Amino acid sequence: MRIPRTQNPELKTQNTALARFRARREIARMNPTSLARLLGIGIIIIVLIVAAAQSTYVIDPGFRGVQVTLGKVSTDFKPEGFGTKSPFISHVIAIPVRQLTRELNAECYSADLQQVTIHLRVLYRIPEAAVVRIYQDYAGDPFDTLIAPRVQEALKEVTALQSAEQIVKHREDVKIKAFAAAKEKISNILTVEDVVLENITLTKELESAIEAKMVQEQEAAKSRFVQQKAQIEADTAIIRAKGEAEAIRIRADAIRDNPGLIQLQIVEKWDGKAPLVIGGGSDAHGANILLPIGITAPAVPAVPARK
Repeated sequence: MRIPRTQNPELKTQNTALARFRARREIARMNPTSLARLLGIGIIIIVLIVAAAQSTYVIDPGFRGVQVTLGKVSTDFKPEGFGTKSPFISHVIAIPVRQLTRELNAECYSADLQQVTIHLRVLYRIPEAAVVRIYQDYAGDPFDTLIAPRVQEALKEVTALQSAEQIVKHREDVKIKAFAAAKEKISNILTVEDVVLENITLTKELESAIEAKMVQEQEAAKSRFVQQKAQIEADTAIIRAKGEAEAIRIRADAIRDNPGLIQLQIVEKWDGKAPLVIGGGSDAHGANILLPIGITAPAVPAVPARK
């Protein structure tokens, strides 16, 4: 059985070798001018592709672009999105305008010359109108060259007016004053959103001294409380005694001025049993003794009748 021509492996290899030979012969027949022309066209195509890639840029959301052309900065920033520029001679630098957060350590001294280390976070943003100025005037990250020195200066100004103990107790007041001072120093360039004091560290000796002072103050406050409590109890007893004495005096005066008051009180407290009256006075100030019926008078010996 005869194998088809297209399926013969040996014949296929021979055809491939023949095609390569013919291609080499055609190249050898071409003159140098044609080769140079083809090479120039290839170079032009590559340059056009690279130029097309270099003439566009993309700014991500939350960023603004600063275009630099041959060392000269454009006065207008580039908005986010797609844009074009001059190829090879221009490049666009992306500057963030979203809120950023950076940590900072500040070494300060209090009014009583104690060292205080404050660890804080600074929340800031670059206004898009200041993007070009920030890039021109401040090399690298504006936080290191613009924000950090001024925030540290503001903290040192605030802490220098208070003792170390007051700085620890009134950290919110320190934060508010430092934030206001930092905004005043930076507001014309950047926007400082907030300053957060995360930790205030004192020296070990100062911490021990403050702790001992706090213990003494608590003990003194406890002693004052005990004294005040005892004084209040004594004053209360005196007031109660004075009130009882005054009540007794008033009752005595009332009885002296109104003899019938006692009889009125007896009537008011009568339990319904008929009383037994013993004795009597002949004058107006005479007193009668009222006894309940259940209580009998002492027995009187009977007197025999006379005959």
